[in-house]
Amino acid sequence: MNDTATGALAGLKVIDLSRVLGGPFAGQVLGDHGADVIKIEPPAGDETRGWGPPFNDNGTAGYFEGLNRNKRAIALDLTRDEGRAVLLRILEGADVLLENFKVGTLEKWGLGYDEVLSHRFPRLIHARVSGFGADGPMGAMPGYDAILQAMGGIMSVNGTADTGPTRVGLPVVDMVTGLNAVIGIMMALTHRAATGKGQFVEAALFDSALSLLHPHAPNVFLSGKEPRLTGNDHPNISPYSSYVTATRPVYLAVGNNRQFAKLCAEIGAPEIAEDPQFATNADRVVNREALREALEAAMADQDGAALGERLIAAGVPAGPILTVNEALAHPHTAHRQMVVQMDGYRGLGAPAKPAQTPPSFRRPPPGFAEHTAQVLAEFGYDPDEIAALEQDGVTPADRA
Repeated sequence: MNDTATGALAGLKVIDLSRVLGGPFAGQVLGDHGADVIKIEPPAGDETRGWGPPFNDNGTAGYFEGLNRNKRAIALDLTRDEGRAVLLRILEGADVLLENFKVGTLEKWGLGYDEVLSHRFPRLIHARVSGFGADGPMGAMPGYDAILQAMGGIMSVNGTADTGPTRVGLPVVDMVTGLNAVIGIMMALTHRAATGKGQFVEAALFDSALSLLHPHAPNVFLSGKEPRLTGNDHPNISPYSSYVTATRPVYLAVGNNRQFAKLCAEIGAPEIAEDPQFATNADRVVNREALREALEAAMADQDGAALGERLIAAGVPAGPILTVNEALAHPHTAHRQMVVQMDGYRGLGAPAKPAQTPPSFRRPPPGFAEHTAQVLAEFGYDPDEIAALEQDGVTPADRA
């Protein structure tokens, strides 16, 4: 473990009160790029520590491990006055407070941004991940990824007539909301550099879900027509879907006539590109089922893995549909450093790679309250005070 922080955010101190996904993911991104992230968990811990199997040797779920590296962890009971006093002391040296409590929780504890934090810490950036924001018809309602996939229109365009509306198989709304929180924090840091003032930043799951509705929302704005379930098909482009081969399916994403002609030549069926019903993209969209039959007939004796890689090498947007294990084991995954290993931990790498300030991976995900004594000592607590806080249950060493 290399404790030396490098990266564009080295020197930034982040207090991460968030749990589960959107907030912790944002904190991990900040930590990967050099921020000193202190994760403060309640006495029961971040619930994702128990979201398994699988679990690591210390009994922590892989779900937690995927969102909490490059952080130091302490436990703090914020329902008690003594716990809130510790938090306020820690915030004296902080640049960013990241949280995803239910709207109104911090205000109930006397820690609201407008009422307290902005006055006591004028340079502090308070970033909140919420479900629906604080006000409006659904203001302060709790938010969950799958519910926002449903309410945000995402499920309505994902699936087929046979499956019906279907959840995307990963927490896309939560993760994009975490990224939006990071973007908001970066904007607030830029503003603070110019003015010296912090500000409140909110990233709501509802907003993030709607922001993902491309190209469906623009299509609705222009045509007024309700998008339909198209499965793997693109609503505006063809061939842009998965197609059967002799082995595994291959995905084609052909966006122009030149690529289409190249595709047909590469699969040994140049006559498909010469068929008038496939002359333009608009024709191919209207006649997409006839096009599917023609393409799959031409690819019926070809290996999908080899074909996908051969097509993309030839300039045709295509690729074999890989499993998660296959994608993680792909040689380009290793080349792009998208699997991180340290101290028995394996995780996904950082996708943003500034050339002069690359990300670094300094700490595996922390154990519960692993760094409580270290962090409190940095903020001026002596050993007797640290021991008393633990004994009183303000900073518990074990999960409740």
